[in-house]
Amino acid sequence: MNTRLIVLCAIASLALAAGAGWYIINQSFGDSSAATATAAQSPPPPTVQTVNGETVVVVSRDAQRASHIEVAPLAAVTREPELGADATVLDLQPLYDLHDRLASARADVGTFTAQAASSRAQYERSRALFADDRNISQKSLQDAQSVMQADQAKLQAAQATLGGLEGTMRQQFGDALAHVASAPASPLLQRLQAGQAVVLRVTLPARFGATPPARITIDAPDGHAVPAQKLSASPLADPAVQGSPWLYVASEALPANLRTSAHVPTSSEALAGLLIPERAVVWYGGQTWAYVRTAPERFTRRYVPVSEEGGLGFMVTSGFHAGDSIVTQGAQLLLSEELKPQGIATACKDPPECDD
Repeated sequence: MNTRLIVLCAIASLALAAGAGWYIINQSFGDSSAATATAAQSPPPPTVQTVNGETVVVVSRDAQRASHIEVAPLAAVTREPELGADATVLDLQPLYDLHDRLASARADVGTFTAQAASSRAQYERSRALFADDRNISQKSLQDAQSVMQADQAKLQAAQATLGGLEGTMRQQFGDALAHVASAPASPLLQRLQAGQAVVLRVTLPARFGATPPARITIDAPDGHAVPAQKLSASPLADPAVQGSPWLYVASEALPANLRTSAHVPTSSEALAGLLIPERAVVWYGGQTWAYVRTAPERFTRRYVPVSEEGGLGFMVTSGFHAGDSIVTQGAQLLLSEELKPQGIATACKDPPECDD
């Protein structure tokens, strides 16, 4: 009986040991499979390499999709070379006020001119009668002379007022606008008063001197380009901007005192090059850069010279080629990855050390 009991206990112990071993083996293989599956599902982290003297950021396709990195091909474009300038829409209410005062002053000059002519004629008749054996009294002659002199003084005062208003208009708005405001039934003045056109003061670089371009474009508040035509030199300058001020007229309804940008052509010859969108450019080290996808999983940062064209992007003629896949979204992520210290683990393996 004792022998039988011992045998049963030994069999039970072996069964328990076998079960425990099987459980441990299953758990080990299960954890290994799970880890392998997790590793297979997670895209490999980006790496940075140096190839032919260029720094290359390697990003897997899965990581590109996860980071929403987008590219677009560069296409050749042509553009007229241009410079940017500051422009301000003038408030023309003072011009309209001067126009009304000018019209009134001209009416006064006309009235007093007629009166002076009439009183002078009357004086001449009275003097002739007085000289002809004193057919009128000397007092009547003196009265006629006084009226003539008073009318002449009124005419001179009206002429001085008219001249002062014309000088004020030229001093504030220039000869061209003064002529427009002075001309009877001026089409441009009618368009300005109806809000169908505006006058802008554009401060051009000193390089243009006395020969600014006849036509430029300005940016409207909604972003579209508005053509403007040269009017005259501006007698007043913007104290906040250095340069040569000129007046331009644009056939567009724009709010008064609006500050905007003008695009001034510097040459009639078009330039050929590649236009890199502004959203593709990143700043690093005080310079502008863009990333090009040189292979399905490789990206290289290239220098973008700052151009003077502005607008929709940067015009380049070297360093890039037509058809290059330029990164239009995610360039800042690539720059951060490129500048990140390599060989340093980003995940914390020991939780207590991550408390800080």
